[in-house]
Amino acid sequence: MLGKKRMLGKEIKDLKVGDSYTAVKMINDRDLLLYLGLTDDANPLYIQHDYASQTPYEKPIVPSVMLFGMISSLISMHLPGPGSHITQHEMTFPKIVHHNTEIKLNVEIIAVDQGNHQIAMSVNGFDNSGDTVIQGKVQVCPSYKPNSLIANSLENFF
Repeated sequence: MLGKKRMLGKEIKDLKVGDSYTAVKMINDRDLLLYLGLTDDANPLYIQHDYASQTPYEKPIVPSVMLFGMISSLISMHLPGPGSHITQHEMTFPKIVHHNTEIKLNVEIIAVDQGNHQIAMSVNGFDNSGDTVIQGKVQVCPSYKPNSLIANSLENFF
């Protein structure tokens, strides 16, 4: 891995209010089962049709934390991108999402704080009907430009 070039996300100096990224995601049973297996979550509301049919939801629903995971992925892979991470989040999930639903997710920069190396982003998600399924705000630390390995290894010679 040493010496291999890796793509990093945008540095804070390259980010501005209004920058946004939108993606459409289909939540299928395969992805849901992978998530539930990884987290060891066996909540019957998420996977058992017979149980869910007896609730007001009528069908199994997608865990809200899985929706947040999709938002986290947009941030760490697209805007600001690789090398960034979420330092704080506040989310609401006003409408449940059923399996096999397509959702449209959007993140947008609403503030840039270069002094603290943080950006604030709004988060919105909509289902096929245009109803809001996720809404919130996140604080993100964008990627840092890495120090040069060569410069550090030769510092005794300058």
